[in-house]
Amino acid sequence: MSAHPRWRADVALVFVCMVWGATFVLVKEALADVSTLLFLATRFTLAAAALALVFLGPMRRAGNRGHAVRGGVVAGVLLFSGYVLQTFGLKLTTASKTAFITALYIPLVPVFSALIHRKAPQPAESAGVLLAAVGMALMTAHRNLLEVSVGDLLVAGCAVAFALHIVALGHFARAADTGTLAVAQIATCAVLAGALFWWAEPVHVRWSARVWVALAVTSLLATALAFSLQTWAQRFSSPTRTALVFALEPVFAWVTSWLVAGETLTGRTLGGAALILAGIVLAELKPFATPAHPSA
Repeated sequence: MSAHPRWRADVALVFVCMVWGATFVLVKEALADVSTLLFLATRFTLAAAALALVFLGPMRRAGNRGHAVRGGVVAGVLLFSGYVLQTFGLKLTTASKTAFITALYIPLVPVFSALIHRKAPQPAESAGVLLAAVGMALMTAHRNLLEVSVGDLLVAGCAVAFALHIVALGHFARAADTGTLAVAQIATCAVLAGALFWWAEPVHVRWSARVWVALAVTSLLATALAFSLQTWAQRFSSPTRTALVFALEPVFAWVTSWLVAGETLTGRTLGGAALILAGIVLAELKPFATPAHPSA
């Protein structure tokens, strides 16, 4: 694989992280006025409609649509499972523990890839993942991390789902039409959310300006555009590499919180961000590389 498309894929994934990190404050404020699953159902429905309009023509001309649709359904089920487990787990545990436990998807991605391909990750990838995981812990972990609750277990399941989503998307994206795959996975999320929101939790909504703004930004930018870019980028980037780049998301989230909400970045937070960046650079440069395995 040439370096040029992989470099462009990395830039696209970094942009996705920036969008996701920047929308954290918007979503947090909006959820005070709307129930979580109703918000997700609306977000994914709007995103699926926008994607269908954009990719309708290319989807009609694409070949082997069945493979892309199957891949989208699998990826969509995993993606939505991650959102649901994380949301309900957050109600039963602390936000800091939720963030840290969710971050376990980063080291889980190369583990799952290695299990699938029956080969160990490269040493530089393993070291980069370890550095990124430690950085995530420094940024998000606080006290009582050893206490385990039902909420903790639900969030651990969310990390597994997100890791499997990246691995599955990496598998299908290499041979599937990008538009069909993107539409299918987001439409699957919309269908699942629509089937759950009216009975899985009490429904409430106040159509405030912050709800509309959050829906517009998250549906069009953080979902339709972001997952389209991720789907395209994973044609040229390995699941392990994707997970490492996604470790930048909390960095952007903290910076946005600092700029918008005035949240102070502590020395430990900055140290964690530095370790995340070091892990990505280490995995990228591979100073002690070994022959590549299929997931690289």
